[in-house]
Amino acid sequence: MQPITHVVVGTDFSAEADMAVQRAALISKQLGAELHLIHVVYPLDLYVGSELSFDFQMHYQRAQQESVKTQIETLACKLQEQFNIPIHSTTRIGRAHSEISSYASSVMAGLIVAGAQGEHSLLEKLLGSTSSRLLSTAKCPVLIVKNKDAKVRSYQQVIAAVNFSSGAADVPILARTIAPEAHIEALLIFDTNQEVHMYKAGMNEILLEQYRTKALIEADKKLDVLLTGRALGERVSRKILTGYPPESICQHAIAQHADLIVIGKREKNSMEDWLLGSVSKGVAYAAKCDVLVIT
Repeated sequence: MQPITHVVVGTDFSAEADMAVQRAALISKQLGAELHLIHVVYPLDLYVGSELSFDFQMHYQRAQQESVKTQIETLACKLQEQFNIPIHSTTRIGRAHSEISSYASSVMAGLIVAGAQGEHSLLEKLLGSTSSRLLSTAKCPVLIVKNKDAKVRSYQQVIAAVNFSSGAADVPILARTIAPEAHIEALLIFDTNQEVHMYKAGMNEILLEQYRTKALIEADKKLDVLLTGRALGERVSRKILTGYPPESICQHAIAQHADLIVIGKREKNSMEDWLLGSVSKGVAYAAKCDVLVIT
């Protein structure tokens, strides 16, 4: 993986966004990266029922952009004093997820940080949240900040949810990069959905048990290969569980008091993901802690 030298965080100045900004600043300091603050002004013509003239809309949006510029520059100064890191601030007009993704690409960002929910909560529930849409448009990993702690601290307990798809090795590596002080548990969920189909097809319990035993042994060997030789340090463990992946990952994270889950996206041509939603999106939605998705 390439070193992360630029971190982008979107803010709408809500409480949720402030937690994301603090987390992004802390990560930037840990990595020696430059932090980029971005606020996106939502265009009036995208609101349902807006019948204002084009000239008025443009005047309003420019006025909003100027007003926000002062806010974001003030925030940048405070963060500079608090964390002593290089900080850039900017504003854009458009759809938040598109503008944030585009800006992140332009500065070759290695990480995008976003709050779980911003101030436009009703609109986000109707159209899909910015953080959710970023998972589809971003070209770099996206960290969705959910933790509600008043004080942002370094991550201490991290679940690295792995599988054996291409790029799976990046999950534990990125976990260690973002959480250098944490204990990292590489978690593999053996999806029992395949067994359900086999049972419906007529396979008896004895054969199913043999299949499960063999599959788990093979999975353990693959997990060992995945972790061996990685520069992950000593605070690393591994776990294999069975169940429905999104639910099992989130439940295990709660049981382990994890403050971060790192997970990769499955291949984009998966018909099941298109119909039902990917495991990564399911975890990002349901998890109680922060979630870092490798896009």
